[in-house]
Amino acid sequence: MRSRHRTAAATAAAAILLLAGAGTTAASEVQIWRANSQAAFLAGELVDVSVDRLGVLRLAQRAEQFATLSEPFLFSFAGANGRFAAGTGNSGKVLEITAGADAGSVAELFAAEEPEIFAVWVDGNGVVYAGSSPDGKVYRKRPDGEVEVVFDPEAKYIWALLGDGDGGLLVGTGPEGELHRVDLGSGESTLLYDSTDLHIRSLARRADGTLFAGTAGEGLLLEIDGEGAARTLYDAAGPEVLAIVPGEEGAFYATALASEASFVDLSSARRSSSGGSSSAAASRTGGNGGSSTESNDQTTQVTAQAGAISVGSRAASFKGPRSEVLRIDGSGSVESIWKFEAETVYALSYQQGRLWVATGQEGKLFSYQNEQMVLEKDLDQGQIVGLAKGPAGPVFASTNAAAVYGFVGGGSAGLAERGTVTAKPLDASSVASFGSIRWRGRAGDGVEVALSARSGMSSTPDETWSAWTTASVAREAPLSDLPPGRYLQWRAELRGSGDRTPEVVAVEVTYRQHNRKPEIKKLEVLPAGTILVPTNFNPSNQAYEPAHPNRDRIFTVVGDPAQTQRGSTKTLWKLGYRTLRWEAEDPNKDRLRYRLSFAREAALAAAGEDGGDEEGPWLEVADDLKATFFSFDATVLPDGVYRFRVEASDRLDNVAGEALEAEEISAAVVVDHSPARLVSATRDGDRVTAVVEDAWSPLREAVISVNAGEWRSVRVEDGLLDSQRETLSTPAPEGARLLLLRLTDAAHNVTTIDLSGQLGSGQ
Repeated sequence: MRSRHRTAAATAAAAILLLAGAGTTAASEVQIWRANSQAAFLAGELVDVSVDRLGVLRLAQRAEQFATLSEPFLFSFAGANGRFAAGTGNSGKVLEITAGADAGSVAELFAAEEPEIFAVWVDGNGVVYAGSSPDGKVYRKRPDGEVEVVFDPEAKYIWALLGDGDGGLLVGTGPEGELHRVDLGSGESTLLYDSTDLHIRSLARRADGTLFAGTAGEGLLLEIDGEGAARTLYDAAGPEVLAIVPGEEGAFYATALASEASFVDLSSARRSSSGGSSSAAASRTGGNGGSSTESNDQTTQVTAQAGAISVGSRAASFKGPRSEVLRIDGSGSVESIWKFEAETVYALSYQQGRLWVATGQEGKLFSYQNEQMVLEKDLDQGQIVGLAKGPAGPVFASTNAAAVYGFVGGGSAGLAERGTVTAKPLDASSVASFGSIRWRGRAGDGVEVALSARSGMSSTPDETWSAWTTASVAREAPLSDLPPGRYLQWRAELRGSGDRTPEVVAVEVTYRQHNRKPEIKKLEVLPAGTILVPTNFNPSNQAYEPAHPNRDRIFTVVGDPAQTQRGSTKTLWKLGYRTLRWEAEDPNKDRLRYRLSFAREAALAAAGEDGGDEEGPWLEVADDLKATFFSFDATVLPDGVYRFRVEASDRLDNVAGEALEAEEISAAVVVDHSPARLVSATRDGDRVTAVVEDAWSPLREAVISVNAGEWRSVRVEDGLLDSQRETLSTPAPEGARLLLLRLTDAAHNVTTIDLSGQLGSGQ
């Protein structure tokens, strides 16, 4: 049986692979940006276009704004039959919105003393109930205009209101996590349930009177019977169960959150182990009139506790999705049917045979049907926080520029005539030329799709970008007139006719990066005698003998350069060899091949800035190298000072005439095969003084042996053996028959000098 569970993360991962993969091929290859998933299309901006789980774009049902609210924030919304109530902040106003034939009207029902209204409920007679926060109270506005406080639970927050169908009002509070029942006739109240969690966040009622309650703190979905006995149906990963609504055939739907944009601030929460809560969790709005529901605008209290920082109902350590949609069947079994990695779900409503899901932070309205989550509306406002039933579909309310919207017509009869999808700017990683744009899907019979595009060099479209190309209704349109740029943005306009809509399953743009020069980031010459071999080479000792003669050149190398690939290496020792190592990369991810050359330092100086002829003083060592190192026998070069040059070419991945090269020249390198020599030797009693000199390299070791005895260090006159010319002294008895001085220079050249022969035997 196929699982009902779907995640937006899986879809997003597929889209990322398609878009990111384009940047890993060579510059000369034509590459493709491809949008063919829900996540890829949702990354852009959709106007009057819906997109289902399979990534199919269609014209959406038309929705119109019929009321604009003067209050900045809307927190709660309820009603039906064209009359709705909205709870707002920061002035504690409860508004009545009427959806007329042509436009809506907004009237103030009353203003509470408290600044926020997080809960409203409208009974069948049009009586409006509102729960205020903080210092929560429940207000009632009768049709005759009278406003009264019907319940003061001495709780800080009123989160949920619901009629119980028997003349009572259910009230969910926080931070003591209490559920009360208020008899609306007598005004008497009863504590129906005292939770061990912090907040009773949401309520719903079955036909038999059984209650569902969602909590904030632990994120529990509870079933509570008429006697106040509760059992946990679901312990959500997120700490808040925000909304519960009835669905089809006795089923219910709920949503669990872990979001920075939640109305509940759990940052200071301390859960009690028994009997209730000892916490005083603060609402993110506080009582200072600085309320907001969006992380960009919020004035949230943030408290550090137990090494973690929480904002809203999402701890900093929480790594799961921000929202999870749940289905509760008639037996009480709970199933997770959808997860939103980035969206915060604020409201649910079941109507027209499907579940409607209102989200932020980007103000999207989804519907869930046939195991698919379909985007139905994308608002400019930050959050859709309220849903209610309307004649042609849900009526939905937004906050942060509060407004109320409703769908026009019913089913396909109310489809928008036109809609647009504007993609998120696509990044070619470097300057590119663009080939064509095409779409795949269905159209015809007066139904069409028009494509256009624009390009620029800045990541955000601005006045420096090109104008949009002329919209083309062809399946594929050339982009040859579009200026080259690093970024491109496409736009698709869907044009319908009556109840017909085009369907777009993919949009593709072809492009080719302009070639860029390779970059050689580093070139170094390793110490004399150091060679590099592949890490997996494991000789019986550390002297690596296998060598490969170059029949075209004088250089013998370690291994076969034609077979050497890039990879990890290790260092070994081989006398007389030198190794060059470099780091290079290509901005276009082209494959690189390297050429290695050398020149005498004196010849370079003589050539001057113009370099003489085309090659100048440079002579080739090796060409078409794959690896980024080269070890070779340097004994073929006479003693002297040399420079080495590495040239990197991307010719393999570019057409003739478009390949580019980069070069780097090494620091001066001394090639030295000559050992040090003795300049003079004198004796003064039992002490011998010797002056030694090396033509090219500083001395590194000087030791002496008397009569074939052990080697001992000699004294250096200036205290350091670090120069090409040094004066050495050592005790040596006059009767010594054999006096040997061994010298080693920095190039590892070794010589042994018979001082006894220089001084005369027996001296």
